[in-house]
Amino acid sequence: MSRTLPLAYFTSISSNISTWSGTLAASPRFSLLFFSSQPRLSLFSSTPISHYVKNLPAILAMDSSKAGTVKELPVGLDEATEEEYASQSKLLQEFTNISSIDKAWVFKSESGICSQAMFLISQPNLLANKKRKFMLSTSISKESNNNVNFQWAPFPVEMTGVSITVPSPSGSKLLVIRNPENESPTQFEIWSSSRLEKEFRIPQSTHGSVYADGWFEGISWNSDESLIAYVAEEPSPCKPSFDCQGYKQGAAKDKECMSWKGQGDWEEEWGECYAGKRQPALFVINLNSGKVHAVKGIAKSLSVGQVVWAPPVESIDQYLVFVGWSADPRKLGIKYCYNRPCALYAVKVPLYKSEAAQSDLKSMEELTVVNLTQSISSAFFPQFSPDGKFIVFLSAKASVDSGVHSATDSLHRIDWPTDGKLCSSTKIIDVIPVVNCAEDGQFPGLYCSSFLSKPWLSDGCTMILSSYWRSCQVILSVNVLSGEVLRISTADSGFSWNVLTLDGDNIIAVCSSPIDVPQIKYGCLEDKATNTTAWHWLNVSSPIFKCSEKVTSLLSHLQFGITQIPVKDVSDCLTKGAAKSFEAIFVSSKVNNAPDPLIVVLHGGPHSVSLSSFSKSLAFLSSLGFSLLIVNYRGSLGFGEEALQSLPGKIGSQDVNDVLTAIDHVIEKGLVNPSKITVLGGSHGGFLTTHLIGQAPDKFVAAAARNPVCNLSSMVATTDIPDWCYVESYGSKGKTIFTEAPSAEHLTHFYSKSPILHISKVH
Repeated sequence: MSRTLPLAYFTSISSNISTWSGTLAASPRFSLLFFSSQPRLSLFSSTPISHYVKNLPAILAMDSSKAGTVKELPVGLDEATEEEYASQSKLLQEFTNISSIDKAWVFKSESGICSQAMFLISQPNLLANKKRKFMLSTSISKESNNNVNFQWAPFPVEMTGVSITVPSPSGSKLLVIRNPENESPTQFEIWSSSRLEKEFRIPQSTHGSVYADGWFEGISWNSDESLIAYVAEEPSPCKPSFDCQGYKQGAAKDKECMSWKGQGDWEEEWGECYAGKRQPALFVINLNSGKVHAVKGIAKSLSVGQVVWAPPVESIDQYLVFVGWSADPRKLGIKYCYNRPCALYAVKVPLYKSEAAQSDLKSMEELTVVNLTQSISSAFFPQFSPDGKFIVFLSAKASVDSGVHSATDSLHRIDWPTDGKLCSSTKIIDVIPVVNCAEDGQFPGLYCSSFLSKPWLSDGCTMILSSYWRSCQVILSVNVLSGEVLRISTADSGFSWNVLTLDGDNIIAVCSSPIDVPQIKYGCLEDKATNTTAWHWLNVSSPIFKCSEKVTSLLSHLQFGITQIPVKDVSDCLTKGAAKSFEAIFVSSKVNNAPDPLIVVLHGGPHSVSLSSFSKSLAFLSSLGFSLLIVNYRGSLGFGEEALQSLPGKIGSQDVNDVLTAIDHVIEKGLVNPSKITVLGGSHGGFLTTHLIGQAPDKFVAAAARNPVCNLSSMVATTDIPDWCYVESYGSKGKTIFTEAPSAEHLTHFYSKSPILHISKVH
């Protein structure tokens, strides 16, 4: 089998990697760096590296160049190499064409015997650099605890131009939102089971695009399905107009001859992915009249998101609960950064019953906004219980209080007053506290990136959610009254699990591994009558993750395992959690006549995690004949707070040593040829990649660094997350000394932590 690893494939792969979760927000967007310890990559190919760089555009376009009848080869490219590129390019496409499930919803049928489900699916469109999204429906009939039947629709329906889809609480209506790509109106559509019922076009003068980012995003139907609250960009402010005489009074047309418009007042943004996005604001649309109301009374300094309607109370105005992020003292990057303080707020919305007995809005003048979580530094993802008696929410207080961009979560509860009288001194009850150091095999803490829209079992107090558990993602059941946490996905396979939706008291989930494409699973409680907590998981036949016979065959020849890596210098550990072993996922061929070349894969963050789930790009590399060592060094999520907090202040040393320890571990076991090791990482993984080839230059024969942090002293002045440089370089001290005007001493310290310090040692 070929061992060629051209630069073109690192470029293609790195641009499509989705499993490097936690890629550091707004780290310098450098192009791919490729290093080789030899003038010629004799390990992988007889072709000089200069050839790959010179002919990169031709290589990347190779697969699309077959249409011509006369084939002209680029200079220095022979036919055999071209065929190899074309073959590997085709294989890469076969991997990337495997679909992914983004969301799922279940609807009970009128008979109550079976359920209907919709799956929102995405597939990469590499040429357009976009995702192609489509919807696939199925009918679910559960005949027994050992038998469930999914009847899939014959074809999916493409959701062209659709930004968001949100079913109503009853499941009888579907909201479809289409955000414009220019200054056109935002389109709201209300669909019934058979047709388009209503359509509204919201002009830019009312608001801009509806937020669909998964963070500020929030859309909530009220109980009688006549109102929808949502988060959208506030309307564009009036921009000053100028002509040859100077400032021009009155509004000017956009394309008026001999005049031009200024940009208006400069406003801060939330960094990476939010450039050009206006402030998120709260709106309510009446689905009977189409009238849109902006919710007044919210401070201009507050960016809002994740809005939900509170349960209705007879003869009392209804509340909206939302998350607010303060811009005081200023906005820093928020993508992947959970260390931005936020709180839950409630605002009372004046309602009245219309002649049709549906809710309508009274005057939306200045309203009173109440901060519900003043005593905690972080609160987000509010979720009301089915009976409306309490709210649960996630908190990243460990992240906010320490300054690290991501850390161990906690889960909390607030009792909701039945009389509708709220106060800012509401008692916050801890459901799942931050876990500092778990005993071996025990719950390591909560690491949850989102909630389901309907996460509750029928008892009204048990939530089903996904969380990281060391190198795996698992499904948990959480009793929010007692605080009991149970791991309900199977624990013996090393697979990762993710919950998609609930079908009553049953669970629809996916599980996968680095060598197994995702498989839909249907989970049932073994026996409700005996009050047991054992879950039985059934395989569901599905067309969603269908892949080619070639991909299936290649994956069948691979194996993987999660390896425990003992910490090398336990005496240097300040906490018990920091001294505990970390993990690496090792993927290799089942046929081990001789060890395959190794790629060490490093995640970003650094406070992120590489999961034992299926990654199309990494599976592609494995299928080419490379072993993978995917290292979750100390500081990764999923291992407890003490292990995570051991890294800040020690980047470039502790994390580097952990990676070298993991490599030595597999070498000692005879799994790896020490003369055939490469390293690949993005963001902080790129930081580690460039550190490794400087600090251990004889260890690696090649390296690829994707948007690496190479020089912290230059990054701190150009990034949207300068506080990251302080916290990760100085540790807990970094949060208190952070300044946007770093001193010469600070810059010297940043340089001492940077890979560029070791550049003279790179071969």
